Amino acid sequence: MTSAESSRAFEALHPHVQRWIWRQGWGALTPTQERAIPTLVAGDQDVIVAAATAGGKTEAAFLPVLSRLLGDEPGHYECEGLALYISPLKALINDQFQRLELMVEGTDIPVVPWHGDVGRKQKDRFFRKRQGVLLITPESLEALFVTHGHRVPQLFERLRYLIVDELHAFIGVERGMQLQSLMHRLELTLRRRVPRVGLSATLGDMGLAAEFLRPGGGEQVDTIVSTEDSGAALKLQVRGYEHKPPALSTNEAEERDERGEQVDQADTLNGDVVDIARHLFRTLRGTNNLIFANSRRDVEVYGDLLRRECDSLGVPVEFFPHHGSLSKDLREHVETSLKTGTQPVTAVCTSTLEMGIDIGAVASIAQIGPPHQVASLRQRLGRSGRRGDAAVLRLYIREDRIDDQTPPPDRLRPALFQAAAMTELLLERWTEPPRVSALHLSTLIQQILSVVAQYGGATAQGLWNVLCESAPFSAVSQDHFLALLRQMGAARLLMQSRDGTLLHGEHGERIVNHYSFYSAFNAPEEFSLAVDGKIIGTLPIDRPVMEESYLIFSGRRWRVLHVDTDHKRIDLARATGGRAPSFGGTPGTVHDKVRDKMFELYRGAADPVYLDTQAKELFTEGREHFQRLGLRDECLVEDGKNTLVFPWAGDIAMDTLAAILTSKATHSEREGICVRVKDAQPSEVRAKLRDICDAPAPSPEDLASGVQNKQTEKYDEYLGEDLLNVDWSSRRLDTQAAIRVAGRLTRSGQ
Repeated sequence: MTSAESSRAFEALHPHVQRWIWRQGWGALTPTQERAIPTLVAGDQDVIVAAATAGGKTEAAFLPVLSRLLGDEPGHYECEGLALYISPLKALINDQFQRLELMVEGTDIPVVPWHGDVGRKQKDRFFRKRQGVLLITPESLEALFVTHGHRVPQLFERLRYLIVDELHAFIGVERGMQLQSLMHRLELTLRRRVPRVGLSATLGDMGLAAEFLRPGGGEQVDTIVSTEDSGAALKLQVRGYEHKPPALSTNEAEERDERGEQVDQADTLNGDVVDIARHLFRTLRGTNNLIFANSRRDVEVYGDLLRRECDSLGVPVEFFPHHGSLSKDLREHVETSLKTGTQPVTAVCTSTLEMGIDIGAVASIAQIGPPHQVASLRQRLGRSGRRGDAAVLRLYIREDRIDDQTPPPDRLRPALFQAAAMTELLLERWTEPPRVSALHLSTLIQQILSVVAQYGGATAQGLWNVLCESAPFSAVSQDHFLALLRQMGAARLLMQSRDGTLLHGEHGERIVNHYSFYSAFNAPEEFSLAVDGKIIGTLPIDRPVMEESYLIFSGRRWRVLHVDTDHKRIDLARATGGRAPSFGGTPGTVHDKVRDKMFELYRGAADPVYLDTQAKELFTEGREHFQRLGLRDECLVEDGKNTLVFPWAGDIAMDTLAAILTSKATHSEREGICVRVKDAQPSEVRAKLRDICDAPAPSPEDLASGVQNKQTEKYDEYLGEDLLNVDWSSRRLDTQAAIRVAGRLTRSGQ
């Protein structure tokens, strides 16, 4: 670290900002801040700052940005411009608002948060001054374009910086395409380039990240990657658990319910789940921690078990659930309790606490189940060890008990090996590169409707110029774009006036005028949950909820009193019985590198040192079955009338390979880490794989035509079958990767 007294970066800051730094008691700026500040003060360069959580990247951006907004004169404290900060989370906006308010105290720089929970008074403050720092979500920025389109040039005429926080969360997803489009449209409206600043704790490929931040100009983006955490100490353990049946079967539990006897929730859960909860309680009690589960249902299950452990000992409750379906008040209570540190608090959470909300330091991170991405695991780990202490990570992995009926893939203990592979890659400092090949036609539909709303109409050529030509949707061909406009016309999303101007059609008008339009991704309709008239959260309606049934929510048990389907509300009362609600959610896509590392671990001889005793036993069993199946040298295994193909490749390559095999009259489907080819022997499958290598690459669109349930993005229903096949295949298939895998498989066993 460089002494602040001899720092060139420090000297480049406005005196007010310098005094703020001295008040914080900083002895020096971090190397990341030293690099970023001079570039950002100049105000003419796109920059990405990648650093660990609590690594000072927020200050690396805002210290120079605020200095620039204050101007060059030492005694000048009036604001001279606007910085637009875009965040994926409302909670992160609230957190940054509090931090920035302290940084600008004594100046004329207004800081305005803008999202659905912010009142009209604060938003009017921005309309009046149109300067300072505007903190906003992509959805709220979209709303400004739609509802104040004619005012956008005036609202942002003083814009000097566009800052995107948690950049990695946007890359490769619908919301990221929406953000890219909004940034591009903003510059077109202002008729000038605005420097973009990306902040992130986890980026797997800086080149792809730079290209995302500035499409078509990624090579000119200055990338600043911190290595300050490279030597940080890490305490790590992977714990293995084998399936244990619940103390009560489902029939026994129902019979007790019918007799009016109380059924303990722990007695209806698998014994290994209860064992994990008890270990978490013994290990984490008395300190601040985060427990990450892979679903909201698991959050509620473990939250309830941990609360009951506290109740059984008569001690204060230290364990609280935290996920997106809980009310804002409940989530903020947990966040505040973690940050203040006045009493021990452990949050059982989904990815809601993965990003950079300031919750202070936590003693450790627990992960239940194998993570779906190394990037996510790294992001979560960054929450621990933030005050110079070692970071602590515990992974809890459950595996089924093996018997004569266990399918061969499950005998390999794949969950444990996936967790170990991701742990090894974490230690190697590898992170998944984002997948950026998707067309995102659903999001393009939304942006077309938004542009029409902004300008009160648009021509087909104008829409092409704004959204596709040298723009974020440049991967969309003109033919596909025109086909999309025709589809939107047929669906009454658009209509054409006599002069050729495209306007909202009847259905398009209804969509744009509904508040849900501003979000580019699907959000399931949900019931509000109320207790004594007070809303405590929401629950997706994709599950049956009957009156007098039971559920667990917010770590407590509830009885359903009334279900109001018209107003989407469920009234609850406290109860002692109940089972956990089933929340939606889909797992992430496993990368090729993870499966390759799993294969390396199966072939190895040494056990990873971080496995506990039970995990070592399960690991040994997995290796033994790997050897028995002959998978060291052969990737095709006979299983009755079927053949199991173990490509040791990522999900997208495996899904594509299965689709190609099926297209050759060989019904195939992916089952976890393998592809099952039905009614075919290994020799037949090998011949099919040779055919795949020798024949021209199949059309991804043709492969997609045989797939059911392709409508996964918000406006997919309006695409029509042909465009849906094009779009879905761009997201979910990779024929070249599948052909490479097929070539490798033909050589196995030889």
